[in-house]
Amino acid sequence: MSGPSHQAVWWAGSSLTSPGANPPEAISCRVAVLVPWVERSLAERALRAMAWRAGLAATYVAIQDDAAAGPLALLNAALAHIDSEAVVYAAQDAFPGRYWLQRASACLGADPRKGLLAFNDGKWFGHLAGFGMVRRRWLQGVYGGSLFHPGYRQHFGDTELSVVALQHGGLAYDPHALLVEVDPDKDSRTVNVQDRALYATRRRTGFDARVSDVALLDRFA
Repeated sequence: MSGPSHQAVWWAGSSLTSPGANPPEAISCRVAVLVPWVERSLAERALRAMAWRAGLAATYVAIQDDAAAGPLALLNAALAHIDSEAVVYAAQDAFPGRYWLQRASACLGADPRKGLLAFNDGKWFGHLAGFGMVRRRWLQGVYGGSLFHPGYRQHFGDTELSVVALQHGGLAYDPHALLVEVDPDKDSRTVNVQDRALYATRRRTGFDARVSDVALLDRFA
């Protein structure tokens, strides 16, 4: 990765999630971009493109899913070792538009009520943050600082987070902050069955009474 304003670190997921493991040295930065991965070549390509096109300094943290913990568990575990004002969650097959991070940071920072920014992923049009940028201070009031509700492994953690943000007027969107998932077979794959069931269970409680708007509860049911 090139550019003096960008730093990349590579972590083994097992060092974060396995009992008795030695975790990596903690990171302090303004913006952390977290990328779980299973294919290093894809992750390297994604990080390189994101860094070149960011328009803003950031620290990129690539987390290998070497113990099959699932990307959402890795993101939660990694966040505990990062001190930052904001965090971006993406994936190994992400591809950015130019100035994607600069635009996102400006949009999120323009309104202190906003805590989660949904990138333009070409799919959800700002209604769901499949890839997102989160204000860390806002997260404290959601799950006590965790990125996603624990229990989700692959899917629906971002859905729940987005619905919670929508309920409280905390979801931001800039259509020019482009970060898309380049996976031609994405739409033909099924979602994780256990994650879907967990979402349905939590939806019945309003996600622990965080969401009361029936239309929002039904939106992704």
